[in-house]
Amino acid sequence: MAFEKLKETLEKNGFAVSVFADGRAAAAYLNREIDGVTVGCGGSMTLTELGLQESLAAHNTLYAHGITPGAPEEVMAKAAAAEVYLLSANAIAEDTGEILNIDGTGNRISSLLFGHRKVYLVAGKNKVSPDYDSALWRLRNVVAPRNARRLGRNTPCAAKADRCYNCSSPDRICKGLVVLYQKMRSMDMEVVLIDQELGY
Repeated sequence: MAFEKLKETLEKNGFAVSVFADGRAAAAYLNREIDGVTVGCGGSMTLTELGLQESLAAHNTLYAHGITPGAPEEVMAKAAAAEVYLLSANAIAEDTGEILNIDGTGNRISSLLFGHRKVYLVAGKNKVSPDYDSALWRLRNVVAPRNARRLGRNTPCAAKADRCYNCSSPDRICKGLVVLYQKMRSMDMEVVLIDQELGY
């Protein structure tokens, strides 16, 4: 996939943008850029597949629930106060550069909005959708069901990992949606685009 148009659109929206041919190059770049700081990570199969939590932890102080020892709530609170935060973009609308993220706990989407020196949004080519409507469809019918199944949630979508049922389950993981139209003014924000399928 050629990212030239999307890169230009995201830059017009105020984001710094880096483009890489594969995950190895992207991970090496992020390890060069992020060094000797506190780092928070949101739950992300993309970051996991890139091995970023482990590699960044070798030369930074990393807070990522499921990896950093401690109660999840305490680890997420420390991640929310970190200098740098990494997460995946759940979906990006190619035509407008809108970035969509969905969350059940709120730790990832809140870190998109305020509190860090810099936020990195990492996305493989499978996260890019033609427009907002298809990006939102992707969140509801691809991302959320697959993550609900992976996390063992008791939701209709987890049973088949096929589509959104707009359920009222207490285990529902799509409780909040954040759409970034442009970069938030309070933080540096960089989108890392990778020409490889990563995560959901």
